[in-house]
Amino acid sequence: MDNLKVLTIGGSRNIGYYSSMRLLNSGATVTFLLRSPTAFANDQAIQTFVTSGKARLVQGDALVKEDVQRAWTEAGKGDDNRPVDLLVFTVGGTPQFKLTQGFVISPNLVKQALLNCLETLPTPTPKIVTISSTGLTRSSHKNLPLLLKLFYRYFLQVPHKDKCGAEEVLAHCAGWPWDKHDSAGPNILGDGWERRVPTHGWLKSLVVIRPALLTDGSCRADKTTSGKDAYRVRVGDVEGGWTISRKGVAHFLVEAITKHWDNWEGKCVSIAY
Repeated sequence: MDNLKVLTIGGSRNIGYYSSMRLLNSGATVTFLLRSPTAFANDQAIQTFVTSGKARLVQGDALVKEDVQRAWTEAGKGDDNRPVDLLVFTVGGTPQFKLTQGFVISPNLVKQALLNCLETLPTPTPKIVTISSTGLTRSSHKNLPLLLKLFYRYFLQVPHKDKCGAEEVLAHCAGWPWDKHDSAGPNILGDGWERRVPTHGWLKSLVVIRPALLTDGSCRADKTTSGKDAYRVRVGDVEGGWTISRKGVAHFLVEAITKHWDNWEGKCVSIAY
């Protein structure tokens, strides 16, 4: 992982943060796009990497395309003149609860931030790992446990619609099939979004991770000798998957995907305990 150049969008906390820390500890240089410049002010672990130059903090908003472009530029800097190797996209927002809608986030936050990243991608195209969710499409929702279906339908309907729109954009870019009945619709996607990205099927270096219901638990994989069997991973959907810790997803993202890219490239995978 030495000298790997990474741009993290959504890395101030949760999966993005835990993944970035693993990457930094593995020798990578990680650039964070942060809305608040004080996000890591009291984080001694990050500050150590900032001092060494391995962590770069760029103030900006992923909803502003020019800010994303600046982050790409900063992430690509270095004496070796190499481009950015990897984008870790984990945007999710801070949800607020409303009685009639469940948990809601800023409208189209994930989809819009993703489009800004795709519109400003440098050349050559870096590898991309994005975090989505189980239960977004009809087939994925069908494989959920009954109680989780009800929970998702009421509490997470709004943020899941946004993530579904992001997945639809990624499916278009990667050339993956997408059922029109699963479309997030014009309220999420907006008009003419296809014109904001290159042609259908152009994006090959992509992995989409669909975690089960996320928890703040520890990483089970760190407690085993090899990490094997600490979680279930399957291309498509994991049947009957209830939960997965954010730290567990970060472990899979770094230890499995980034270190064994050829095994996962071009796939949408689900992960659960």
